[in-house]
Amino acid sequence: MNGAERGPLLQALEALLFVSDEPVAAVVLAQALGVDRREAEDLCEELARSYEEEAAGVVLRNIAGGWRLSTNPDVAPIVERYVLSSRHARLTKAALETLAIVAYKQPVTRHQISAIRGVNSDGVLRALVDRDLVAEVGREEGPGRPLLYGTTPEFLERLGLPSLSALPSLAPLLGREAGAEAEAAGE
Repeated sequence: MNGAERGPLLQALEALLFVSDEPVAAVVLAQALGVDRREAEDLCEELARSYEEEAAGVVLRNIAGGWRLSTNPDVAPIVERYVLSSRHARLTKAALETLAIVAYKQPVTRHQISAIRGVNSDGVLRALVDRDLVAEVGREEGPGRPLLYGTTPEFLERLGLPSLSALPSLAPLLGREAGAEAEAAGE
């Protein structure tokens, strides 16, 4: 395969690795790219070399049975300073949704949060744990004993609440939503 043919594959590989939040096995990358496993490995190695040659801010490593983008160790102190200073940055819509679910349903499992939101919420939940707004509070008594999550004192402090009982009631909001749904259905 010549360089012109590899360009779009390298571009697609980079995009796949960028959106992945865990190491991705070469066989999975091969399937996504429509190439064989050996070609996927070669593409990963080529991309890793190009990052190294460019002294890029990211590196591509083969770790834990898969390929993963990570921060270049040379810039780790700068990234660490930035991440720590952004702990008090504004929350995304996904983070606010997840935080609301945890606050009102706690203790709640990761699976329950994802089911309510309708999307995988692992990354958002990890970010909230990193920001010390949510914490593991125990394990559910059931198959697999999944972790339970709840809010932290930092959550109460950031929202200016004396306790969880000071959270606004959901009843008025749910009543309005239920009425709007009934109206939309022509009832």
